[in-house]
Amino acid sequence: MFNKVPQNELEQRMLRFRAIMNKQNPNWELAAIFNKINIFYLTGTMQEGMLLIPYDSEAELWVRRSYERAINESLFPAIRSMDSFRDAAATYTKMPSNVHIETEFVPIAFLKRFQKYFPISNVMSLDMQIAQVRSVKSNYELDLMKKSGEMHRIVLEERVPALLREGMSEVELAGDLYAQMLKEGHHGVVRFGMFDTEIALGHIAFGESSIYPTSFNGPGGNYGMAPAVPVLGNRKRKLKKGDLVFIDIGFGVEGYHTDKTLTYVFGKKPDDTIVKEHTICLDIQNRMAEQLKPGVVPSFIYEDVMNNLPSGFINNFMGFGNRQVKFLGHGIGLVIDEIPVIAKGFDSPLEENMVMALEPKKGIENFGMVGIENTFIVTPQGGQCITGYSKGLVPVL
Repeated sequence: MFNKVPQNELEQRMLRFRAIMNKQNPNWELAAIFNKINIFYLTGTMQEGMLLIPYDSEAELWVRRSYERAINESLFPAIRSMDSFRDAAATYTKMPSNVHIETEFVPIAFLKRFQKYFPISNVMSLDMQIAQVRSVKSNYELDLMKKSGEMHRIVLEERVPALLREGMSEVELAGDLYAQMLKEGHHGVVRFGMFDTEIALGHIAFGESSIYPTSFNGPGGNYGMAPAVPVLGNRKRKLKKGDLVFIDIGFGVEGYHTDKTLTYVFGKKPDDTIVKEHTICLDIQNRMAEQLKPGVVPSFIYEDVMNNLPSGFINNFMGFGNRQVKFLGHGIGLVIDEIPVIAKGFDSPLEENMVMALEPKKGIENFGMVGIENTFIVTPQGGQCITGYSKGLVPVL
């Protein structure tokens, strides 16, 4: 029923993870992985349980629920059933003295339950190591992301204009858009690695809604459904002639995402100010894309853009008011927000087959957010766009 992640793909991922752990943490003894996305990456199945990777012996996937599903859909060679951590701990004649875990993900209470049966006091992080392994995509992964990118392009560049109608709410557009995405092949969710981040589709906003304050760490915004659910869209904000329509959404195929933002002008031609500011954003994207080559440092790309902005453009660039984010793009894959990031502090050179979403955007008072976002593969020739080439500000008359 499902496509299985090939066994050689899983083997190469595990070898790369072990290699980077050996290099960066030469004295490591045990890696314990609990995050379902990381478990999927290394085993090909996304179950409740844990993946234990000892330094000197075979890795084992311990599954609480569902062992049967894991066996059916994964080619990982060592899958074990457990009722609790006790079952896995019973197989250890000598308990390791230290363990590396996902410290960005594992809650303290969960860790204590694990330590009840694995009494390891020395707990360290493997977050960066697994992120580094995941940041360089295989041909298998790139094929899935290219499929996602083409479906993403079709939805935003070809389908959305027909969905827009005067008087519809942001929520109505979100519902119509989600249905269209599923028809095209979207896997149904948009995943983030950032702690305590939830989002349904992305930002779907009309006019000034796209610059409304939001806790989400991105340049755009929206009113949201309610204070308790500040995502998706708003029922009361209706589409009217002259509105900018801002759609910033993720799309995914078999776990792998692309990210794309497209803007539309509904009912009349855009104001000259909007066109000018949007065009600058488009030029910034294209200039960054040219630099997406192996060996180029992400922080250099960031500084190059920020130091060469047109006079006055920094105002409301990458946000609005005092809510400007400090990045211009980000890695993407099994989650929307992977490393590397086009930002200060990311000084490790890009590698071939990393995948980056570039998103220069600018808020304009009383109008909304303009700009662009597309997903690119890092190649020796520069960024290869996999989500289309629309310049945005698509007229819908």
